[in-house]
Amino acid sequence: MDFTLTETQRELAALTRKIVESSDAPWADLVKTGVVPEDPDEFGVLEHCAVLVELGRAVAAVPYLPTTLARTALAMAGRHVEPGAVLSVALAEDSTGAKTTVPFAASAEAFLVADDDRVFLVRAADLDITPQVLVDGTDAGTFRFESGELLEGVTPDWLTTRYTLGLCAFQLGVTERALELTAAYARTRVQFGRPIGAFQAVAQRLADAYIDVAAIRLTLWQAAWRLSEGLPADAEVATAKFWAADAGHRVAHTAVHVHGGTGIDMSHDVHRYFTAAKRAEFELGGATAQLLKLSAAL
Repeated sequence: MDFTLTETQRELAALTRKIVESSDAPWADLVKTGVVPEDPDEFGVLEHCAVLVELGRAVAAVPYLPTTLARTALAMAGRHVEPGAVLSVALAEDSTGAKTTVPFAASAEAFLVADDDRVFLVRAADLDITPQVLVDGTDAGTFRFESGELLEGVTPDWLTTRYTLGLCAFQLGVTERALELTAAYARTRVQFGRPIGAFQAVAQRLADAYIDVAAIRLTLWQAAWRLSEGLPADAEVATAKFWAADAGHRVAHTAVHVHGGTGIDMSHDVHRYFTAAKRAEFELGGATAQLLKLSAAL
């Protein structure tokens, strides 16, 4: 199967990379340039994944995934939202019924809330939101859901599947860039008169990380292609999330270990990639949870 991106998808990814690397206001510029499209039907699953990979490479704290997913769902229900509006998605709850770690809760104007087998639209002004800050610095929050506007034609499974796939795309970008930074460091960091990348143990860890990133990439695009074609993809998405969690864990730790003392410096770039990878690893279920989903599907 050839998962090579089309020219349009490659140009979209290149524009995203240019914006997040150079802009002082990346979210506003993503909206202005059309990376966040005015028409939710303009981009499909593959285009959104191409953007999310680039956002992961930059560890960009922008609300692209929840906003574009929510806008697509609202379009399915016959609702229109201005492209610059920040939206979020609340999928999980704790034992008390409170929605857990809802991303971008402090800046979102509205939320899509999954409750049992239904999805509701809730305005932020109607919620009592407790703000939080996640490990990667992204704003988040919790709230207790009581009521909202029922959205016809949108299910929690639809939201969860696509949100999970988006996390996998973001994780691919995080791990790709983390490996590039780590390989560059191994080439230039000299110890005992040789670059540390010349030592067998370091070279083996980098080789293993390369294979792990390739596995994340392959399983992501396989799942994304099936969704884009309207094919059943529950098992493929769970497989992609397993690799994003399990391999992402290994790549993140390899980046820290190869960097040595620099790797635990919270002001260094590698720490940003480590925390982003760990968040993507556990959000909506880690590796074990995905294996349980796969066992149920198979």
